[in-house]
Amino acid sequence: MRYEDVYIHGLGYALAPVIVATEDLEDALEPTYRAIKVAHGQLQAMTGIVERRWWEPGYPITEGAIVAAQRCLEAHDVPAADIGMLVYGAVCREHFEPATACHVAAGLEARGHAIAPTAAVFDVSNACLGVITGIIEVAGRIALGQIEAGLVVASETAREINEATIARLNADPTMARFVSAVATFTGGSGAVAVLVTGKTYGGHRLHGAATRAAPTHHRLCRWGLQPHPGVSAPAGDPALRPFAATDASGVLEHGVALGKATWADFLETMQWTPEQVDRTVCHQIGAAHRDTMLQALGRDPAGDFVAYEHLGNIGTVALPMATALAAERDFLLPGQRVGLLGIGSGLNCMMLGVTW
Repeated sequence: MRYEDVYIHGLGYALAPVIVATEDLEDALEPTYRAIKVAHGQLQAMTGIVERRWWEPGYPITEGAIVAAQRCLEAHDVPAADIGMLVYGAVCREHFEPATACHVAAGLEARGHAIAPTAAVFDVSNACLGVITGIIEVAGRIALGQIEAGLVVASETAREINEATIARLNADPTMARFVSAVATFTGGSGAVAVLVTGKTYGGHRLHGAATRAAPTHHRLCRWGLQPHPGVSAPAGDPALRPFAATDASGVLEHGVALGKATWADFLETMQWTPEQVDRTVCHQIGAAHRDTMLQALGRDPAGDFVAYEHLGNIGTVALPMATALAAERDFLLPGQRVGLLGIGSGLNCMMLGVTW
């Protein structure tokens, strides 16, 4: 799909305040490491992640999204009243209902940034591609002339699932459980907002998007709730506890294959040659995935921005936050052609072409 007069006008983000070193996680996993005979330092060696950030205990998911959205609006010249669409795209939500986007919209209104009363306000769910999906939804409505501006927000938290996974591993340590939990331990926390506009406001031109899906592999990476053996709720039913499990080698193998196919679609859709793509920002997973993906795409790592080393994988927030940081650090310069390359559980892959 291609767009005319659709722009990524600006981004805003909120960094979680608690820095958690990979060494700290390994210290907490000491009983597991001792039982399965894993040497200290393996997590950092496998992932390339030195540290990540967590919110303080009890910090509301919506607060991070509201802060990121407020910063985005205050840094740019688009009035909140012109926002015709507010999409919340994170994996983490306040409730099953109402839409977390409603919480964010209400929080913005309380802080003097009331969006249009006719705005569409809703959530989307697409694993780590939630924000990219939201951008495409907003871009489509702008292209149809239905709205002139939309805001996509997300806030993720990794503290709770990490703490639950550490407790479960230490209580019953096995190598299989540890291997399936490695991806969980890459998780970080943070929030982001992306302002997408039409020609009235302009910005960084969004040329189009390429998408591909491989739903055969939907069980490779899962995060949710499941019955917890030995624990019963008051009604006698098994209590539900958070869990996460990832077949890292399967995600790498099939994800890279999907990414390679989507990259070919992307170049054709954008009508760009590989040499014309000046910069890329990929979904921030870890060292092994980045290195293998860039090699498969024939990309020079020097032209790709890295944020996972100190932020970890922040799910839906990872790619747009890395993009915001890349722009702040002048890695993205005016006139450069940029590929924003996303992949998520499902498996799904989405790539956006932008002239910065």
